[in-house]
Amino acid sequence: QVQLVESGGGLVQAGGSLRLSCAASGAISSINVMGWYRQTPGKQRELVAVMVSRGSTNYADSVKGRFTISRDNAQNTVYLQMNSLKPEDTAVYYCKYLGRGAEYWGQGTQVTVSS
Repeated sequence: QVQLVESGGGLVQAGGSLRLSCAASGAISSINVMGWYRQTPGKQRELVAVMVSRGSTNYADSVKGRFTISRDNAQNTVYLQMNSLKPEDTAVYYCKYLGRGAEYWGQGTQVTVSS
């Protein structure tokens, strides 16, 4: 089992910044993928950014150049630095861990961007 604890969501004005954190604990595998997804009411959960433990990343086109994902493998923590936020970035952001064929989700953290 892997547990994920997210933090860092909140309310920000358009153009502002937020940093999300997700700390993983439990049966962490040395090779894994951690990342962020987001969901708004009535829509499917969508990928925002993911990062493999060895360093490769993948971003949604809508956030490229504005969001940066990073990891601290020693702390099993993944971060999402979100800059130049837009109202359309408003969503519940979920952390995801994938390792040894199993996936786990965090409880979600609300990000609201006001115009």
